[in-house]
Amino acid sequence: MPFIPHTEADVAAMLEAIGAASIEDLFDEIPAGLRCGGLKGIPEGMSEMAVTRLMHERAAQDGFWLSFLGAGAYEHHIPAAVWQIVSRGEFYSAYTPYQAEASQGTLQVIYEYQTMMTRLTGLDVSNASLYDGASGLSEAVLMAVRAAKHGSRRVLVPASLHPRYRAVTHAVVKNQGIELVEVAFDPATGVTALDALKPFEGEPCAALVIPQPNFFGALEDVDALTDWAHRHNMLAVAVANPVSLALLKAPGAWGQNGADICVGEGQPLGAPLASGGPYFGFMTCKQALARQMPGRIVGRTVDREGKPGFVLTLQAREQHIRRSKATSNICTNQGLLVAAATIHMALLGPQGLKDVALASHANTRALVEKLCAIPGVERVFAAPCFHEAVLRLPAPAEDVLRALQAQGILGGYALGRDYPALADCILVCATETKSGGDLERYAQQLERILSRRREAPPCAYKS
Repeated sequence: MPFIPHTEADVAAMLEAIGAASIEDLFDEIPAGLRCGGLKGIPEGMSEMAVTRLMHERAAQDGFWLSFLGAGAYEHHIPAAVWQIVSRGEFYSAYTPYQAEASQGTLQVIYEYQTMMTRLTGLDVSNASLYDGASGLSEAVLMAVRAAKHGSRRVLVPASLHPRYRAVTHAVVKNQGIELVEVAFDPATGVTALDALKPFEGEPCAALVIPQPNFFGALEDVDALTDWAHRHNMLAVAVANPVSLALLKAPGAWGQNGADICVGEGQPLGAPLASGGPYFGFMTCKQALARQMPGRIVGRTVDREGKPGFVLTLQAREQHIRRSKATSNICTNQGLLVAAATIHMALLGPQGLKDVALASHANTRALVEKLCAIPGVERVFAAPCFHEAVLRLPAPAEDVLRALQAQGILGGYALGRDYPALADCILVCATETKSGGDLERYAQQLERILSRRREAPPCAYKS
């Protein structure tokens, strides 16, 4: 709450009414040995004016940048109505809808969200969301292993998948006897070639993970990869950017029979970048796998009087069923973010979301053309891309990015942190928020920085 109206007299009156001498008396059931005592590391309280100034100073540390960063978190325009509505108390303070009769509004929002996500991904069932895209993939891997009829505990994961997704999934499954087997990408195209999968054709695996687009922004041959997985008795697990699905084929339509599970990060659907979160993960799947899905599913029904209502149809969490039967213990939905995504998608509609995708794709193409016109800058991968692309620079990537940042530009993501062979490469992204002037400013500054490096004596240039 930004304002607490209770005066000292109000607090004293309330304590008197309940027969307590102080607020401390309300916690007298906690043994003294368990109390932490004073908070020595916490400074004395500040005035409202001082706190406001401090928070403005903290917020200013983020800076105001012209950003061409992507790599899993994307700057999209969010209509003002989205958070104006979501900030209402009915949404903002609502918690998990344990009591359906008292949570009809929250349940309806989740139901609408699930409907939109199944239509966007082309699959049958959606849960009420997960913590983020990376934990969503972890849950999808666990689902696939549980569903594997041959009992395999191996999952094929392309090296072109987001490095953080791979790291989080490994952290979740490594102590459960599940092996993530890396599949190399083609250095010419940046995508997973079928030839890279041939060594696994005779080995039982639970699933093949298929990113679309992949971490490099490149578009995988999802039809061929999905069919390959099914031919070899594996599930196909899609990891998709939801905005791209307004333009690209839905995972449920990949190959002859479609992907089996689809997960991804919902941040592009109405969640601001906000210094790294909070975000939410989405998950949809085929009907046959619905009972393996973690979390909860909201359904629409009618009561005894024939009036429509919303209920928790499936709850596979250990809070609701025996732990041995639970599919997960980390699947609380990010309800506030889901509400924002639902309103965001409702406001944009199918055509609006497609327009965002088209504009993002067009801006990235224009940016790549401008940057590749600079001597020494070149496109690395030949595969078509969505709204990110990999560029090779004629100078150390980290140095160039620091020089761009000094000019107020976040120029991209240095890939050498995760892919040593791409140490001189950056991943750049442009969404619908970028104007022609923004693209030109980036190109001019990059050309100036690289030309200074070419003209400077060895070791004389500093970013």
